[in-house]
Amino acid sequence: MLNNLPHLNKSDLFEILSSRFESETKLSQIPDPALLHDATKAVKRVADAIRNGETIALVGDYDVDGVSSTAIMIEFFKSIPYPLEAIIPNRFHDGYGVSPSVLERIDADLVLTVDNGITAIEAAELCKKRGIDLIITDHHTPGEKLPDAYAIVDPKLQTCDYPFKEICGAEVAWLLLALLKRELSLNIDMRQFLDIVAIAIIADIMPLININRALVKEGLRLLMQTQRPSSIIIRDFLNKSHISSEDIAFMIAPRINSAGRLEDASIALDFFTADDTHTAYKQFELLGQLNELRKETEAQTTKEALSCVHENDTITVVAKEGWHEGVVGIVASRLVDQFQKPAIVLSIDKDQAKGSARSIGTISIYELIRENEQLLSKFGGHKMAAGLGLQSKNIDAFRIAINASAKKIPKKDFLPKESLTGILEIETIDHQLLDLLEQFEPYGEANTKPTFLLYEAEVLSIKLMGADKSHSRIEVRQYPHQRKTIELIAFRRVFEMPSNKKITCSYTVSKNEFNGRITPQLLIQKIYNAKN
Repeated sequence: MLNNLPHLNKSDLFEILSSRFESETKLSQIPDPALLHDATKAVKRVADAIRNGETIALVGDYDVDGVSSTAIMIEFFKSIPYPLEAIIPNRFHDGYGVSPSVLERIDADLVLTVDNGITAIEAAELCKKRGIDLIITDHHTPGEKLPDAYAIVDPKLQTCDYPFKEICGAEVAWLLLALLKRELSLNIDMRQFLDIVAIAIIADIMPLININRALVKEGLRLLMQTQRPSSIIIRDFLNKSHISSEDIAFMIAPRINSAGRLEDASIALDFFTADDTHTAYKQFELLGQLNELRKETEAQTTKEALSCVHENDTITVVAKEGWHEGVVGIVASRLVDQFQKPAIVLSIDKDQAKGSARSIGTISIYELIRENEQLLSKFGGHKMAAGLGLQSKNIDAFRIAINASAKKIPKKDFLPKESLTGILEIETIDHQLLDLLEQFEPYGEANTKPTFLLYEAEVLSIKLMGADKSHSRIEVRQYPHQRKTIELIAFRRVFEMPSNKKITCSYTVSKNEFNGRITPQLLIQKIYNAKN
């Protein structure tokens, strides 16, 4: 029962948050990059290419992690200095990763990948035929067959001894470059790249524990100080005395992602690698415009997708001709939120369909898709998110097959990971609480922000906010005898006055900075039926 949760004071909350970490990993404790399988072999080949004046090309990916990885590589090679030809595939013309169409544009002795390549069987064969050495650096789950590449650096390889596996593509790239620095005896401070690494870790929803936590903490600190033009623009845009992981996740990552989703990721890459603030600002403005367009496209596609759902299915699979493939992943997330079960959203283009999958609870959507790979032309990803492609004629068969595979999954595996911390008295919500919560940042995957319960509070008023009036500001009284009231914000939700004028919801407490004034802000996470 929801109302059986403990009532917490600040000391209780401090104890709960302290118990999450036995000890903090320091940057000096990051395991040796040489433990990554093939990393030493890869680095020696890159070093030889530099010494011998060979042409080196880099192939990135169009999401935040891929763009960040590419930017770090470019900035490192600038510091050597050594020329590097960097290409980020266009989602619409090239598809994902180091594909044959991308290789057609490359004339190099050595090709490196970042944040992609673990499934690039065909590309590896093409490189072999052309006498190009291919070094793959990735963090995605390998399939049963690996590409025949010169070297493969991926912590998820069974043969990899790196002790912490849950790292993103930008971290793999950064670790490899640290090893290259050592090999070439370069005087380059690897910390200078951590502002970009931190953005990638947060955007790619890596667990914020172990080395990820150390890198994000240092990266966010650096973001407040560095003279990198892109980070100066991020600072100016957020206009806060302290940048949190949530600021990056909700305000910055979607902007950077919008370039690859709607147009071309080079716009985001040019932002990260800008030589001056004028150029960085121009790119950031363009990213802002694309993000607004992304929101509109996403809203329309979500509306259409909802009308296509087979509500009795265990796994939601929807498809339609003409859906923008750049937003299908976000739409899949919206469907997961709506129906509390995994979702796959496919965009049909004539006889082919491409799409994205998102999961919930402890269900591995990657494994469910893999069980039905005979119906697919390609797939890849993680436990909680995946991408896939198939012939349009196979969509119905795939929907039926993946739902058959899902029948064996226990109901408890579908439960969202939200765990309520307890009930706070409204008198506890003050500046001291904000300071306490700040001590245990960064919050994110595997270190979730404490979520509190408001049980059957009296709703006094509701105001709709935003240009399209799609957000709600709800004034409530926690207990009938109280005079003090609090305000809750529900983003992307039009909340209507309940017939009993009561609300039961979970919420988080964030710091709101406006005109130099700091106040606690209560953000609704989930609204419950009062019977819970």
